[in-house]
Amino acid sequence: MVVTPFETYQAYLSMKSHFTNPKYDFFKYGGKSRATMTSFNKRKDKYWFEKTSRKYSDQQILDFLLSNFVIADNPQNLWIGEIINSGERNYADWMRRKQSLTYLFKEQSEKLLSENELQTVFDCSKGHPVILKRYLGGEISLETLTIMEKVFSFVRDFDKKLTDPVWETVSLKIKKYIPFININVYNYKKILKEVISNGS
Repeated sequence: MVVTPFETYQAYLSMKSHFTNPKYDFFKYGGKSRATMTSFNKRKDKYWFEKTSRKYSDQQILDFLLSNFVIADNPQNLWIGEIINSGERNYADWMRRKQSLTYLFKEQSEKLLSENELQTVFDCSKGHPVILKRYLGGEISLETLTIMEKVFSFVRDFDKKLTDPVWETVSLKIKKYIPFININVYNYKKILKEVISNGS
């Protein structure tokens, strides 16, 4: 399906709102925003939206934008200039992670649980828990972290115990990414059981 440059701009604004505004839901509003054609025509980066709308289908545009917002340290500060510079690379990396989701999850879980007991991974008593440190250190992908949330529902507990801006940013990112991760949770529970029994 062909997308207009203005629709691409709307999708960008909507995705940005989704990842930065706790109350905005991309799915609820169907990827639409209050943007006007007038505001769009005034933008200096309008050419990028025109180029992108010609290059990708509607689903690819959403995936492209999603891949850039999930990789940003703080989606609030992500601007079009950064997407122009590194967007293609981020999208390619995201596609690779998506295609090898099960393999990545198993590999990262094996490393995590070979070095830590399961309960200590989620222990917040001394500050940032192991699983968060591993994510911040780049050893665990956001996808693995989000799947772990689908399996263990740890975010609510962390929200009560951790009150620093670093966790708040990660917490919001997990909550906002969850609806985009369509997996069979049972299969991932099975992988974790195998990892734990093989390691014991």
